[in-house]
Amino acid sequence: MEPARYAHREPGEGCLTTAVRIPVRVVVLILVVPVRLLWDALATAARAVDRTVLRPLGRGLALLWHTLVLRPVAWIWRTLVVLPLAWIWRTLVVAPLALLWRHVLAPVGRGCAWVVRGIGARLWWLARWLGAVLGRLGHRLVVVPARWLYTWVLTPVGRAVARLLTGLATVLAALVRWMVLVPAVALWQYVLGPVLAALATVVTVVVREVANALGHCWRVAGAISRAVGRFLGAVLRRLVVEPLRRAYRHVLTPLGHAVRDGLWRPVRRALRGVRETVRQTRREIRTALFGTPAPERASAAVPPRREPGGRGTRTLGSSTTALTKD
Repeated sequence: MEPARYAHREPGEGCLTTAVRIPVRVVVLILVVPVRLLWDALATAARAVDRTVLRPLGRGLALLWHTLVLRPVAWIWRTLVVLPLAWIWRTLVVAPLALLWRHVLAPVGRGCAWVVRGIGARLWWLARWLGAVLGRLGHRLVVVPARWLYTWVLTPVGRAVARLLTGLATVLAALVRWMVLVPAVALWQYVLGPVLAALATVVTVVVREVANALGHCWRVAGAISRAVGRFLGAVLRRLVVEPLRRAYRHVLTPLGHAVRDGLWRPVRRALRGVRETVRQTRREIRTALFGTPAPERASAAVPPRREPGGRGTRTLGSSTTALTKD
């Protein structure tokens, strides 16, 4: 029983295939790995640039083009070109052409058609009569002599020439067969065929192994590229991302909270108190210099009333109820 590592071999593979496969795969792997690494790096960079730069830029340029160019140009084209040309076409071209067709060209065309139909009928009758006459003359002067010539002259001569050509063709075919075809077939069958078959076998094996090696090495290079990418990602995460995350979580966030609670909020309260003090001081200075405004004096002179004092308000001293009337 064959080992498991040879289970993928195709039927008919031999020592030539095995001898070609291993060196080809080694050389192709050495050549393909840098190309695959460069390809994966370029593909990743291209996807990042497309996602972060090209797509937003394209959408912005398309919006600007549609807003600043296409809409104004379409409005100007429709307003200044299409609508005037359509009005000119309908007014100055279509209407006169319709009148000309209805009142001039259509009557003239109907008259010409009537005249042409009459002339055509007469010419058709004349052509039929001339055709009948010429047909009878042609039958008498051409068909009958040609039939006699074919039957009594051309047919015997053709048969004799055919027999002669048949004999010559038979002789030439025999000469060609024994002088050209038989040697060529023997040369191909015993010399060129085996040599070309061997060359085709060698070329097929080499090409197939090179193609298989390219596919296999491309997959191996992809695995190597993914492993390198994962390694670089892990290194970047361990050396950059994790320290930055821990610094942000354990250093910057407590420091920010301490600055906000211990410095920023007291400063805001102090600034708010200072602002209120400045406003009150400015108000007192303005009152001392210019006096109290009239609305404020009126409101200060009249004390606020806690109960309405209208005429309909019931009080203890009023006699609006049945118990307090005289």
